[in-house]
Amino acid sequence: MTHNFDLVIIGGGILGTSISFFLSHLKKSNQIAVIEQAHSVAFHTSGRNTGKVHAPYLYNPERKKMFAKAAFHGYDMWKRYSKLKDLPFKEDGVIEVSKDKKGTKVLEKYLKWGKQNGLQDTEIELLTQSDLREIEPEIKCDAALCVYRDASTDYSIFTKSLMNDSKQNDIKFLLDTKVTDIKNKGGKWKITLNHEHEIFSSFIINAAGGESIDIAHGIGIAKNLTDVHFRGEYWKAPEEYHNLTKTSVYSVPEFPDYPFLDPHWIIRVDGTCEIGPNAVPVFSPYGYKRSENLKEFIPKMLEMLGSGARKAIFDKQFQELAMNEIQSSMSKSAMIDRVKTFLPKIDAGKITQKGTAGIRSSVIDEKGKFVPDVVLIDDSMSFHILNYNSPGATGALPFSAYIINRLNEKGLFRTDNGKNQCGPWKFSEIVEKIGS
Repeated sequence: MTHNFDLVIIGGGILGTSISFFLSHLKKSNQIAVIEQAHSVAFHTSGRNTGKVHAPYLYNPERKKMFAKAAFHGYDMWKRYSKLKDLPFKEDGVIEVSKDKKGTKVLEKYLKWGKQNGLQDTEIELLTQSDLREIEPEIKCDAALCVYRDASTDYSIFTKSLMNDSKQNDIKFLLDTKVTDIKNKGGKWKITLNHEHEIFSSFIINAAGGESIDIAHGIGIAKNLTDVHFRGEYWKAPEEYHNLTKTSVYSVPEFPDYPFLDPHWIIRVDGTCEIGPNAVPVFSPYGYKRSENLKEFIPKMLEMLGSGARKAIFDKQFQELAMNEIQSSMSKSAMIDRVKTFLPKIDAGKITQKGTAGIRSSVIDEKGKFVPDVVLIDDSMSFHILNYNSPGATGALPFSAYIINRLNEKGLFRTDNGKNQCGPWKFSEIVEKIGS
């Protein structure tokens, strides 16, 4: 296989596929390809999550302004796309609970953030425990933030639909294809696939998720950053618990500066319920099994010890939290007991089936601090999207439009008329909402 492309997108998750969707309408060229090493798009993190379309109440409007905007407009865009394609989209809301007065202060902050990020009074409200008991009698808490502009879906189905739309407009998808080497040869990228085939591209967009840092490092970008991987595990609740609550329930995170999440009570779009996720440190973005983690243990440890991650992994609080997460993986009760603090009716003995695990990769800077926001790095021949985490799936459509517009403004990769119709949306109207 030898082929020349104008653009190659590395990564067939929900972000890379969303970028291909807009480019398929904006750039009339059959010289664009998406490379995905799995056998289908959204096979990893994009399809292994809670399926929530998040309202932007968790995001500081100053520090995470772009993510908040993307989540806010992403809700309407996914809702419209689901109607157009007859895909699942359940407007079921979410409840965030506090266990004590300290947590309630955090909920008050979330309420303020949510309204600053565009939520209306009718879409978010703070309730006392007694008020909440009237609508959710099984929840025990100090207070609860009820967010009605929140929904459930299946992002794997959405991503596959976007891929089909892109393919109809001549975007090529190379599945079961891993990028094994990238070199700059005479002003073009020579990309080796599966250690044997070669393709050439004028420009690369790196949307490789858990491998995005490795791709960037391979061409000399973002050497000051590294990543650590966390496996999020789920337990499936038996059918007798499916009506325990009307909506999903989250709890205020105890350590918001770390990527360790207290497990939630999740109602999925099909009505099934799960507890999860935790955040177990692993050594590969595909570390679902022990064999993969053992294979990557030494190279990953050497990488972390030679970078800012060394400071993080030797931090006592990080080590304590990591051990707690490992315990939650080894002990079902340790994980489920966290949810029992606000849903005391749950009996761990009745929960016997594991759900699908997903892996989240978090970026650490040279100072050993977890990077709280997405990192965007542009080069004359490439663009890199690093640390694209929650609410990444919610905001994937508007964020993709933002990326393409940014590339246009910098003259890195020119598309055709920005006023083009892209499915049910005009590209220029999306960009106007999300900002440049």
